[in-house]
Amino acid sequence: MARHAVSGALAVVLVLAATAASPPPAAAADKAKTLNADRTKKPAEGKAPGAPATDVGAPTSGPNIDTQARHVFIIETETGTVLLDKLAEERMPPASMSKIMTAYVVFDLMKQGRIKLDDELPVSEKAWRLGGSKMFVPVGGRIKVDDLIRGMIVQSGNDSCLVLAEGLAGSEEAFVELMNQKAKQIGLQDSHFDNVTGLPDPNHWMTARDLATLAWRTMQDFPEYYHYYSEMGFAYNSINQGNRNPLLYKNMGADGLKTGHTDESGYSLTASVIRDKRRIIMVAAGLPSMKARAQESERLVEWAFREFNDYRLFGAGDKVDDADIWLGAEAKVPMTLERDLVVTLPRKSRKDMKVTVAYDRPVPAPVAKGDKIGKVIVTVPEVAATEVPLVAAASVGRIGTVGHMASVVAYLIWGNRR
Repeated sequence: MARHAVSGALAVVLVLAATAASPPPAAAADKAKTLNADRTKKPAEGKAPGAPATDVGAPTSGPNIDTQARHVFIIETETGTVLLDKLAEERMPPASMSKIMTAYVVFDLMKQGRIKLDDELPVSEKAWRLGGSKMFVPVGGRIKVDDLIRGMIVQSGNDSCLVLAEGLAGSEEAFVELMNQKAKQIGLQDSHFDNVTGLPDPNHWMTARDLATLAWRTMQDFPEYYHYYSEMGFAYNSINQGNRNPLLYKNMGADGLKTGHTDESGYSLTASVIRDKRRIIMVAAGLPSMKARAQESERLVEWAFREFNDYRLFGAGDKVDDADIWLGAEAKVPMTLERDLVVTLPRKSRKDMKVTVAYDRPVPAPVAKGDKIGKVIVTVPEVAATEVPLVAAASVGRIGTVGHMASVVAYLIWGNRR
């Protein structure tokens, strides 16, 4: 009789031990909880310029606008939300907009300490003879890098680009190789460079999406040099030339970047505009005239700011919800976000937004602080959903063996899911 009682008790212990090893099947269902979206009534305050965005190119849909530009790509930089996409992944001749890549490599070499702003570079006859837009460099002269950068960006000088390329890499071909290498490193998906100027060449192309990515990387990687793109004019060799970016003259928050024009490419612009702490990047290419470039670029920018807005839902570290813990020293653990959750939405869709928390419950202990244990999902009709991981705000250890048994018994008898 005694032996039978001992064996029975041992069997119960083994069953309970097996049950304690993992959450009960009935309790491991996904939990979805819709949060009160009223917290998003106020527009996002926005991060300071230069704050990291999500990857460029998170797709959305919503308001649309007809445009005579052949290629258009507009993004909200903080969230990476695409506001408008018209043939943005189709190859096109970038003309002088590809000088943003030339400048990127120059800035990178300066950041590495391989060249300084007051260093002087020699002017070759090839650079002096180069056609198209010019800085008017003197053959045989020597020019400071600081002046050459302004000649390249403000005046769009083809000659200044070549002086920089030859002086920093030995030849245009060697510098172009650096451009193509750097393009891959920073995530340009479909761009290839064959010269440093953007002059027509069948082996020289970019996409509107890549130009937007390049513009954003320029701001992020070289904030100390980005000011060149907002300078209104530059005088060199007794010749004063104004910046060709038409948006800089309209007092609308534009602070860069670069125009482009050839007969093949039409009139184009890659622009950045910041307003009320929101920044958008717009690429518009293939316009029929300089006037059309100025008017259409302004119209597209105004449309983007008018039709869309940023909404800040949670700040980094804010508690979003509590997760149930299975066999933990604590019954629940707070779930938080590692970064601010900001979404860009059509203004008219704000009232239809839903914010939902989802996780498989209960979460088995132990849980370490920072573990990803759920997600918050933001949905709006006809707009791609936004999903952001939720992490544990604290560590929760497992309870001891006796506690395990008590929890399992409690669950089997009363459904207590601690």
